[in-house]
Amino acid sequence: MKPDLFEAPDYYNLDDLFSEEHILVRDAARQWVKRDISPIIEDYAQRAEFPKEIIGGLAEIGAFGPYIPAEYGGAGLDQISYGLIMQEIERGDSGVRSTASVQSSLVMYPIYAYGTEEQRKKYLPKLATGEFMGCFGLTEPDHGSNPSGMTTNFKDKGDHYLLNGAKLWISNSPFADIAVVWAKNEEGRIHGLIVERGMEGFSTPETHNKWSLRASATGELIFDNVKVPKENLLPNKSGLGAPLGCLDSARYGIAWGAIGAAMDCYDTALRYAKERVQFGKPIAATQLQQKKLAEMITEITKAQLLAFRLGQLKNEGRATSAQISMAKRNNVDMAIKIAREARQVLGGMGITGEYSIMRHMMNLESVITYEGTHDIHLLITGMDITGHSAFK
Repeated sequence: MKPDLFEAPDYYNLDDLFSEEHILVRDAARQWVKRDISPIIEDYAQRAEFPKEIIGGLAEIGAFGPYIPAEYGGAGLDQISYGLIMQEIERGDSGVRSTASVQSSLVMYPIYAYGTEEQRKKYLPKLATGEFMGCFGLTEPDHGSNPSGMTTNFKDKGDHYLLNGAKLWISNSPFADIAVVWAKNEEGRIHGLIVERGMEGFSTPETHNKWSLRASATGELIFDNVKVPKENLLPNKSGLGAPLGCLDSARYGIAWGAIGAAMDCYDTALRYAKERVQFGKPIAATQLQQKKLAEMITEITKAQLLAFRLGQLKNEGRATSAQISMAKRNNVDMAIKIAREARQVLGGMGITGEYSIMRHMMNLESVITYEGTHDIHLLITGMDITGHSAFK
């Protein structure tokens, strides 16, 4: 088993801008990834299996609800700390980061932000420790980029709601204990409901044969006349803005996470280029390889600065959805291009599981599509700067 020799690039000395707490949180996550993820992740990805034994470790490093207040089991950290944790986890694997992102931003966040005090106390502490794992049901078989067209619905039956419909491409669904599900009421208004494993008519079939996010569990959510207790409705926000608020938090985490994947590809390519000798000298001494590597570190540095400033705005409550879209789109695009260039630096070795690059490349093909596609985020920026929507 190859040792994890990763050294994070910091070309513009960003560490000078981080607080002592930021550095401690990041380094704890980094060491955990080196110890508990790097040695096993290639094997799990090859087998297309999620390593459930890492759930406790994710909880220990604060990856579940890092910004949720301590009174509900969270770590009470700021948004930059959250971003740095996501960066380090995705440096290990995008699928593992997806598991943490869903738990934090798409399950714990809506319960904290939109739920009752009873719901917060019932679910958040168990989600923070990983005793409960959650998933988020928004995307449907026929409604991806246009979630407002959803057909999943619930009807008021007096002492309970009756939920029907289906969700697709749901991370964590095969093993989730609870699902935060978005559905329309009889007036067509979107609301969030907490659906629990074991409710009659609720099933979570797994999605197989993925070439991407192979170490992450993906599945469906099927609701066949599921009786949901009325106290499981999230009462404090409704309409499409409610799930989109969750997606803002998840997309912010992705903007940081993608940097981690890019860092790993760059570090692998740089190390290989220094060691690989052709025509009597290391390939790192050739102009074409230096061009690749110099462009990689430039793009990573730009993405780091974008994410850091966005983190400051998030901490101040000033980050807009459009600003988050720009960072998600730019940073994932940056990462996938670096993965492709880094693979070329390694030549044929780049496609093997001996190195992480091809796994990152395949994973990023999902990341560039989920939580808002590459093109949708472009149109969000376009709408923001022109005042005209190109969606309708």
